Amino acid sequence: MSEGVVREWVRLFKSGRENIHDEERSGRPSLVTDELVQKIDGKVRENRRFTISELSDEFPQISRTVLYEVVTERLGYRKFCARWVPKILTEHHKTQRMASAMDFLTRYEEEGEPLLNRIVISDETWIKYVNPETKEQSKMWAHSRSPNKPKKALIE
Repeated sequence: MSEGVVREWVRLFKSGRENIHDEERSGRPSLVTDELVQKIDGKVRENRRFTISELSDEFPQISRTVLYEVVTERLGYRKFCARWVPKILTEHHKTQRMASAMDFLTRYEEEGEPLLNRIVISDETWIKYVNPETKEQSKMWAHSRSPNKPKKALIE
């Protein structure tokens, strides 16, 4: 803070000013109202994978910079990478899988190749509506009070 600014504040307080905050100034009124903030929040909740550019298309009267400030500061959202995390098997599941594998090996030793012709193998199938191609496309917005990233599993 410059010496001139300090002198100005000293003069104002000596003349009777008690408020330390700036007084309201005339100027261009803010376009961001509480109603508009609620509309932006509604759009964010509809699609957490939005980009500021997409939001700018929905609200052309607001600049991208102001939209970013509303989303991050007023609404408290932050962006994080939302990648699929494989299930982590419990010890019980691991034991069951090992027992099944040992059973198949025992039966294969007893029956040989004909056993393999009678086995049908399946697993869970996940089909996602959104299949991001890049890390940037996989990012999504969450409130700052949301839990941190999901637990990750090491796949060997």
